[in-house]
Formats: sequence, C-alpha cells, structure tokens
Amino acid sequence: MFDSIGWGEIVVLALAALFIFGPDRLPSLAKDAANGLKKARDAVTGVRGQLHDTLGDDFDHLRDIDLRQYHPKTFIRSQLMGDDDAPARTGSTAASAAAAGATAAGWSPAGQATRTRDASTPPPFDVDAT
Repeated sequence: MFDSIGWGEIVVLALAALFIFGPDRLPSLAKDAANGLKKARDAVTGVRGQLHDTLGDDFDHLRDIDLRQYHPKTFIRSQLMGDDDAPARTGSTAASAAAAGATAAGWSPAGQATRTRDASTPPPFDVDAT
C-alpha cells in the first residue's frame, strides 16, 4: 500500500501525530480513522457489486481494459505512428520494375515530373504561411 513511503517516514508521521494531538486524543482519532476506512472500503465493495449485477458478463471484460491506451499522448502516437510499415507491393515484378525505372528517369508514379533542387539555392519560403 505504501510503496513510496518507508518505515522511517511512517514512524516520523506517528510521532508528529502524537505530538500534535496528544496521547489522550490519539487512540480515539485512530479508531475513527479506521472506522472511516472500513466504511469507504465497504462503499467501494458495494459499488463494485452493483456494477457486477448491472453489467453482468461485461464487467469481467472491463477489468481487462488497459486504460493507458486511452491517454491522449498514447492515443495520438498510436494513430499517427501506427502505420509505419512500408506498404506491401502488389502486382507483378515487371510492373514494379517499370515503376522503379520511371521514378529513376525523373517521373513519379502519378505521371508528374519530379524536380531536383540545387543545394546552393535556398528553399522556397512563404511569409504568409508561417
């Protein structure tokens, strides 16, 4: 339950509670805190039981859901980067070779010429676009 709190910190908190509340009130406060935790645990168990009764078999399916996949960063990353695989080539090898030859000759597969840019000239810049 206390993964990030060690025994030393628990002892320090108990001593601080002893000094703040005093030895007379501390046992009654601990008893009240234990009763409050018991009521909260019973309430959570009741809600879980009601959900199980209402949803039936679907409730077991909800336990298996990994909610981390619905975090916005993870969701966007999976949507944008999920299809990084190269598209599979379909058709004959002759058609693939012809397309590769056309691309090497300066033509794109869509039939439009590709232009190469000289490295010494700056790329085009549109002031209105940025």
